[in-house]
This record gives sequence, structure tokens and C-alpha cells, in this order.
Amino acid sequence: MKCKVVQTDRAPAAIGPYSQGIAAAPWLFVSGQLGIQPETGELVSPDFAPQARQALENLRQIVLAAGSDLNQVTAVDVFVTNIEDFAEFNNIYTEHFSEHRPARAVVEVSALPKGACVEIKCIAACRPN
Repeated sequence: MKCKVVQTDRAPAAIGPYSQGIAAAPWLFVSGQLGIQPETGELVSPDFAPQARQALENLRQIVLAAGSDLNQVTAVDVFVTNIEDFAEFNNIYTEHFSEHRPARAVVEVSALPKGACVEIKCIAACRPN
């Protein structure tokens, strides 16, 4: 199996020693995405909702860069610093995943990089490299 690094300027650069995504046919593994604006490298807002929307958009851009789409996402892992945001996240999540419903976990954590409120990663099906 050959692995291919997935990189796009439409999502923030990695803030550590990792790739935005790795395609290992037939799978794409997308690293955790924060609500960071690709242009600035900073959080889009201190608030949960804008961060969640931006994190999902960053994830989407990496999936697209790999030649896949959100309908091919099979599993999503979500990390939040306040589980009280769970219902709000569900509303935002359905903006990206309305009919297609991947397997998903939402876990409360004590902290995230850059003081973020939410981090999202996924696994998607992709074409062979």
C-alpha cells in the first residue's frame, strides 16, 4: 500500500509534525482540524459555533483535496472542551452532514491546541492513489 500526503492551502497548515491528511487507498485519514482560518493561522473566533463551522470547513477542504467528498466520510471524531456544546454542535454538524450520517463520537476533553473549543477529524473512502 502506498501512502500519499494530502495538502491544501484551503485548510490551515499543520501546527505540529503531522500532515493535514494521508491517503492510503482506499482510505483517507484527516488529522484533527481546529476552527483556524487558513489565511491567518488563527482561530476564527473565541466562540464555539464559528470555530465548529470553520473546523468542519477545513475538514471538507482536505477531503476535497484528496479527490473525495463528504458523502464518502465513514467516521468522524469530535473533541469539545465543553460537552454543554453538544446540542449546538449537532445543529452545526447537520449543515455539512444532513442525509449522509457517518459513524461519530463526541468526547469532552480538558483542553485543545491554541485554546480551541472543538477539534474534528475523520476517515473517508478515497480513490486508489
